[in-house]
Amino acid sequence: MDWTEKSASEQGRAIERGGLDPVELTQSYLDKIAAHPLRDRIYARVTPDRALAEAEAASRRAKLGQRLSPLDGVPISWKDLFDTAGIVTEAGSDLLQGRVPESDALVLQVTTAMGLVCLGKTHMSELAFSGLGLNPVKETPPCVNDPDAVSGGSSSGAAASVAFGLASAAIGSDTGGSVRIPSAWNDLVGLKTTSGRLSLQGVVPLCKKFDTVGPLCRTVEDAALLLAALEGRKAADLRGVALQGVRLAALQNVVLDEMEPEIAENYLAVLGQLAEAGVEIVPIEVPEIAKSLADSGVLYTVEAWAEWGEEITAQPDVMFPAIRERFEAGQGASGAAYLQAWQRLEQARAAYAKATRGFDAVITPSSPIFAPKADKLLEQGEYYVRANLLSLRNTRVGNLMGLSSLSLPTSLASCGILLNAGPMQEERLLRLAAGVEQVLRGDKA
Repeated sequence: MDWTEKSASEQGRAIERGGLDPVELTQSYLDKIAAHPLRDRIYARVTPDRALAEAEAASRRAKLGQRLSPLDGVPISWKDLFDTAGIVTEAGSDLLQGRVPESDALVLQVTTAMGLVCLGKTHMSELAFSGLGLNPVKETPPCVNDPDAVSGGSSSGAAASVAFGLASAAIGSDTGGSVRIPSAWNDLVGLKTTSGRLSLQGVVPLCKKFDTVGPLCRTVEDAALLLAALEGRKAADLRGVALQGVRLAALQNVVLDEMEPEIAENYLAVLGQLAEAGVEIVPIEVPEIAKSLADSGVLYTVEAWAEWGEEITAQPDVMFPAIRERFEAGQGASGAAYLQAWQRLEQARAAYAKATRGFDAVITPSSPIFAPKADKLLEQGEYYVRANLLSLRNTRVGNLMGLSSLSLPTSLASCGILLNAGPMQEERLLRLAAGVEQVLRGDKA
C-alpha cells in the first residue's frame, strides 16, 4: 500500500493502531519528493533532517502509547511565508532573498508540539499577492490536472505538494482566496479560518486585517484535525452528520457572473444533488457585496503598500512587474479614501449578516474560471490582470465579509464549491461540509 496517497486522517489512524511507522512514512515522502520531476517547482526547500528527527520522536511516542494528537507523526508541508528557525523563508520574493528567521512561526510551534512532521517549505506567489500562483521570480508550481497551468495562489506549492502526493497535507495562508483557489483547482479541501482565529506571529504579512492561516488537504476530516493541530486542541466531532433540514443560501449576484460554461453546469448539478439529499436551497442577493468588491482595490493595496512599499521602492527591479504594480496601486489612495472604504465594508458586513441570518451557510462556486495556462499569463498582461481578478472574486467575499469559508472538490476536475459560514463558526462549517462531502462523493449523508 502506498500510504503517501492516503489522507492525513487515515495515516494518523494507521499510526495509532501500529500499522504504520512515522519514520517509514516520512522517508517515503522524502524519497518521493527527491525523485519527482516537478519537485523544484513545488518545494522551495525540503527539510529532511528536521523531518526525520520529528518522525523518530513520533515513532517512539506511538510505541509507548503517548501520541500527542491524532496526526502525531503525519508529515505536512508549509508555505514559504511561515518562519522556520534556521531555515530560509523568502515568501516567494527576492526582496527577502536569504532571509533566515531565528524561530518558528507560532502556528508551526503549536503544530510541532502536536506531533506533526515538517517536510519543508513550498513555493508561492510573490509576497502572497496573487490568486494565480504564477511566479517567474522563483518557481511556478503546476496544477495537478494540467502541468502547463498555474496551480492557483498564493498557496500554489502548498496545493501541489498535496495533490501530487508529496505531502499528506499543507498549511497555507488566505488573504483573498489563497487557500481556497489552489484547493479548488487541485481537487482538494481548503479551509479559510476567520481573521484573528489563528496567530499570525512569525507569518510574513501581506494585509494583516485580512491575512489568515488555513490547511489544504484531502478531506474535511483532515481539515478538522489540522485546524485542531494548529490551535493545540481537540478537533470538532464530525460524526452523525445529516443534511435533512439544512438551509443553504445560494448567492446570486456577482459570484455567478462570467462563469465558464462547464463550471456553471457543474454548479447547478451540485445544487441538484444537495436538494435531493434534503437540503433547502434559497436564492438570495446581497447588493452590498458588489460595492465591497469594488472597494477591495483600496482596502488591499493601501495596506499592502504600507507593509512593503519601502522595500519595493528600494529594489523594484527584483519583483515580477505584475505583482509590483499591484502593490504600487496602493500609493495613490488617500487616507480618507481608505477609511471611507472601511466604513462601507462594515456596513456591508452588517447587511450580509442580516441577509444570511437563518441559513446554515452560503454556497457559491469556488472560482468562475479554470486554472489558466502559465505561458498565456506571462505573454498577455491584460489577460493576467483579468484572470487574477476573476480567480479571487468569489473567494474574496469570505475575506471581505469576515467569514469562515471552505472549498470542496466536486466531480468536475479543478472545479470546487464554497461554503461560507459566520465568523468563528469553523466547527459548524466543518460539520456541514462533512455532510456535503458525503453527497458529492456519492455516499449517504
